[in-house]
Amino acid sequence: MRMNPSTLIGIVASILLLAIVLVFSTEDPRLFVDFPGLGIVLLGTAAATFIAYPLREVMRIFGLIRSVVHHEQLYVDRDLEDLVNIAKIWMQSDIRAVENALEKVSNPFLRSGVQLVIDNVPEQDILDLLQWRIARMKAKEHAEAQLFRVMAGFAPAFGMVGTLVGLVNLLFLLGGGDITAIGRQMALALMTTFYGVLLANLLFKPIAVKLERRTEQRLVLMNTIIQGISMMSQKRSPALMRETLKAFVADVRDEIKDSEMLAHRESAA
Repeated sequence: MRMNPSTLIGIVASILLLAIVLVFSTEDPRLFVDFPGLGIVLLGTAAATFIAYPLREVMRIFGLIRSVVHHEQLYVDRDLEDLVNIAKIWMQSDIRAVENALEKVSNPFLRSGVQLVIDNVPEQDILDLLQWRIARMKAKEHAEAQLFRVMAGFAPAFGMVGTLVGLVNLLFLLGGGDITAIGRQMALALMTTFYGVLLANLLFKPIAVKLERRTEQRLVLMNTIIQGISMMSQKRSPALMRETLKAFVADVRDEIKDSEMLAHRESAA
């Protein structure tokens, strides 16, 4: 799988941001390197996540990160064309030919829906089952995105913990009156907050948003397939089905785009 282009752009932009901070905003880039502070943020976030979630869910984090980095291609046009072609064969009442065509379909959701139609399952039962599968997928992927949102809340909190630890050390140095040592401890105390905010806003939250967008795209395709399965069950015209499904996908995408523009305007206001 190739890398997701938007994720690649984000990674490059993040590296440039860190380079600007380290090279142009300080006389000594080593001041931004504090391994104990980074350890407090990473280990604290990991510990809190393991406490909050079952082990099997936490262990999926790395797989989810890979899914965000890699580009997932949704073959909407191909799936809809497969559905229309199968509907044409279904209109001819050739069940054997429909089963042969169904074997070439790669989308399991589409395949199971068509299989229920050729098994003469009532239309409402088919729709209920497919809607249940959509609801289950949506709940599962929402929980995956929520995991990263929770981690985005933990990271700055443990950054503050590291800052408090650094301030305690700073108070012990105040009696000595060594201004250089006091300034150094103050800088190190603030670094953990820097790490926490950085991880939350450049890693955890973007991954959560990317997972949510992936779910929205899948829902568009799955709801379109449900519409096609319903029309196939009613033995509607394949030509009408093709145009209806194309219009359905276009309308849903327009609604998503309009809602994003509205949200952007509200945030700007």
